[in-house]
Amino acid sequence: MGTVPGGSTRWARIAAGVAAALALVAIWPPKPVAGQRATQGRAVSGSPPNIVLILTDDQRWDELAFMPNLEADLVGDGVSFEPNGIISDPLCCPSRATILTGTYSHTNGVYSNRGTYGGFPVFRANGDEQNTIATVLQAQGYRTGLVGKYLNEYTKKYVNYIPPGWDSWFASIELKDGDPYYNWQASDDGRRVTYGSDPASYSTTVFDQKALDFIQSTLPTQPLFLYLAPHAPHYPMTPAPQYLGSLAGQVPSLRAEPNFNEADVSDKPKFVRTLPLLTTSQMKSDQRQYEHQFESLRSVDDMIGDIVNELQADGRLSNTLFVYLSDQGLELGSHRLSGKLVPYEESIRTPFIVRWDALGIAPRVDPSLVSNVDIAATLAAAAGTTMPGTEGMDMLPLLQDPGTPWRSDLLLESLGGADDPAFCGVRSASYAYAQYLTGEEELYDLAADPGELDNQARNPAYRSTLLSMRDEAHLLCQPPPPGYHFSH
Repeated sequence: MGTVPGGSTRWARIAAGVAAALALVAIWPPKPVAGQRATQGRAVSGSPPNIVLILTDDQRWDELAFMPNLEADLVGDGVSFEPNGIISDPLCCPSRATILTGTYSHTNGVYSNRGTYGGFPVFRANGDEQNTIATVLQAQGYRTGLVGKYLNEYTKKYVNYIPPGWDSWFASIELKDGDPYYNWQASDDGRRVTYGSDPASYSTTVFDQKALDFIQSTLPTQPLFLYLAPHAPHYPMTPAPQYLGSLAGQVPSLRAEPNFNEADVSDKPKFVRTLPLLTTSQMKSDQRQYEHQFESLRSVDDMIGDIVNELQADGRLSNTLFVYLSDQGLELGSHRLSGKLVPYEESIRTPFIVRWDALGIAPRVDPSLVSNVDIAATLAAAAGTTMPGTEGMDMLPLLQDPGTPWRSDLLLESLGGADDPAFCGVRSASYAYAQYLTGEEELYDLAADPGELDNQARNPAYRSTLLSMRDEAHLLCQPPPPGYHFSH
């Protein structure tokens, strides 16, 4: 199917490195496309860009409304990968490990948020933190700073520990019974600090100021890399006081979505078929959470506006590369489900926006398939280097030229959880396929059925597509998640 495989063998890594190097030679320095805006910064001078990566938590692709700064400053001046910005393993820690390393779960070994196969201790024990986009950019002379959420299970036990690659470190600490918005703690360059329940302690507000402090304290002559990861809109979806209730009655109704509280799940795998229809109370709860997600994101939008204004004020904006995405989405009642960890669109799709004025790209919506695995390779290439061992693709050629040959499908993989079976799958622009540990299969025609209501895995008319997608899953999902095996 023309896919660029994401294997974990030594030769696959070497091939990926060679490909990235060749791609870098081809685009260095970036050249503006005829007819596009006049360029400044690195496109003219060759200086490396400042990089700001903004990573939200559990934000669905359809949760950009009521974010005017994001719409004006990032969407309006950037490339929005819609509807095909995809998370390969839809869970917080695996997704973040992939973003940091440019490798899939089956390579970095992080499949879960905690336990044997996940969390910060596993990421550290596997040696993943020795080769992240932070270590690579730091080696290129960048001043690197993390503000916000790092990885699950970065607890108070590690408060004095700062992972390699970070010059400035302000990471929230995961507390057993903590609220990520109020009464929370952080490691401030290895020193534990505590925040209370007053409005000034609201975590997104604190992260906003810490991000500005980092930018202001970085010399204009040194490129900066800011990894900014607010908790919003993750559960408990707590809005800042000024935004609580501000969108009452304005947020779209989840009940209008065709797959919300799906009536007929007879074609779904057993773990969905056994779910009862949502009660009226549950539907109201989902809608309330959805509303609070939008309200909590208004503070993220304020943060975007503050950062853009600061970069504009000190002359860095024209040569700043922005990447905005979420670690995954959330079902919120789609197919009767509430969480993530499933290969459905609400879990695997994310807002995925890139802006870099100096590259000379015209704002557009781009349907190309991109993934969180591509971010490290792209940022490294922009900085004039490569990401060792990456399994992702450098998006810079695609950003400059939408006609650039690109992948036709992407790997999906998950260890699953207590209620959700492990799966391996493939997402293309037209189809979504998954095979579960149980042997059950799903195939959806996204063009005809974007809500994934009709499973075509047993439909003879889709037999050739099923076999092709199944073969691709075998190719890409190697090695498969621990304990997983293909039945077909």
